[in-house]
Amino acid sequence: MIQEIYLIDNSNQLEQTLIDILKNEIDYKITTVTTENLEIALKNIPSLIIANEDSIKPNALEICKKIKNNEDNSITPIIVITSNKEHTHKQEMLELGVIYYIKTPIDNEYLYYTIKNILELLYVNRRVSPLTGLPGNVQIQAEIKKRLLNKERFSMMYFDLDNFKAYNDVYGFIKGDEIIKFTANVILKNVHTDKYENSFVGHIGGDDFIAIISEKDCESVCQNIIADFDSNIKRYYTQEDAQRGYLEVANRKGVIEQFPLTSLSIGAVEVEEHKFSNVLEIGEVGASVKHLAKTIQGSTYVIDRRKRL
Repeated sequence: MIQEIYLIDNSNQLEQTLIDILKNEIDYKITTVTTENLEIALKNIPSLIIANEDSIKPNALEICKKIKNNEDNSITPIIVITSNKEHTHKQEMLELGVIYYIKTPIDNEYLYYTIKNILELLYVNRRVSPLTGLPGNVQIQAEIKKRLLNKERFSMMYFDLDNFKAYNDVYGFIKGDEIIKFTANVILKNVHTDKYENSFVGHIGGDDFIAIISEKDCESVCQNIIADFDSNIKRYYTQEDAQRGYLEVANRKGVIEQFPLTSLSIGAVEVEEHKFSNVLEIGEVGASVKHLAKTIQGSTYVIDRRKRL
């Protein structure tokens, strides 16, 4: 996934330096804005903000406060690059929450590893499911909000496994984790393609996933994911269970119940300008259509295409 770095620089002096430093890092995208256009950076909820203090007028401290006080960017790390060597000023910046205060002249190698280590630490600690390696809830919320703020047109897909508890009861949680990872790979393979360059896949938790594509019509994606899932899910069962097509599980009263093999339900929502005002509204509709999909036996999808005022 692309990590967006925003450079706040009124003089445009540092952009080429950063491009040269990160030239071999294909997963990093650098965008330069002036302080007048700070809202562009805030709206896109970047992975990292770098501020060239020497070019910021009148006060870089106020700019950093504005970033930290922004609800969507309160956890966005900030690096300040400056020629100001006053200890008091440095302390004020660090107290505010600036992660690194780097003095000029710039040591390019030091700056490179500072950027790389910050982004890797954030990726590991805050944004990744330890089981699937996919972005978790923090980044999922940021990604949806960013697209809404930019008035993008996109499709949200919400995924949930059916009869997964029965599978865990029979085969155990270790095998269950294998199905979770298999599901993640199926979604990734069919969403992260050349056709959908600006796609996103996240792991909400457990057997719940989301995917975003920058296309209004997601029907073919849903169909491909289901076909891929259904053609490979049986390899996680014994030959006997796979041929029979269901599992036998004793309930709390000791009565044997039959559960179909694990299937995949998808609830999809088409998002366009003025249709939704916030992330919560999309989630509510997504949950509704996913619930409808789960009422249908076997792997299936339901797409919400209703118009809203």
